[in-house]
Amino acid sequence: MDSEDELAGRWRDGDEKALRAAYERHGGAVLYLAQRMLGNRTDAEDVTQLTFVAAWTGRDTFDPERGTMLGWLLGIARRKAVDRLRSAARDVRVTETVRSQAAPPPDARETPDRVVDRLVVADELGRLPQEQRRTLELAFFEDLTHPQIAEVTGLPLGTVKSHIRRGMANLRRRWEVDGAASGSRSAGPSGAL
Repeated sequence: MDSEDELAGRWRDGDEKALRAAYERHGGAVLYLAQRMLGNRTDAEDVTQLTFVAAWTGRDTFDPERGTMLGWLLGIARRKAVDRLRSAARDVRVTETVRSQAAPPPDARETPDRVVDRLVVADELGRLPQEQRRTLELAFFEDLTHPQIAEVTGLPLGTVKSHIRRGMANLRRRWEVDGAASGSRSAGPSGAL
């Protein structure tokens, strides 16, 4: 069995037998770290494989004077596990966003007027400029405050407030026109939003 220094030298020289030896010597520790971070054996095995592939392809960056091979491999494994966790978190956020955008199931108790009201609001929202529509959606559907909307959209707080005010005015005008035309909804959009 090679010493750690001999293994490191063979590793840096591209000796493929050193890859097997490094895996046999340090694979268990890399797997253990990955499993502790991820809590899942399958993901930990994937991260272990990715670690050794990345280490082998980047073997010229290993410097035995800066640390041990095990320390270097564990550093790579940690980064790969964090990448996996971030990717999983992104997947969860995307899934939640898609679910939140799905239309709610129709309520059998809804009256035809409420259905029409919702359609009018949805239609008018679709006619608004994109930034106005987005700020209204964030305010009413995601229940964000004006400062939170400014943070999410990157718009100044005053612009967010203006977009919401103008968007609401447009919705109100449309509501009043449609309500006056039908004679049934002239009270305004109080229950629709």
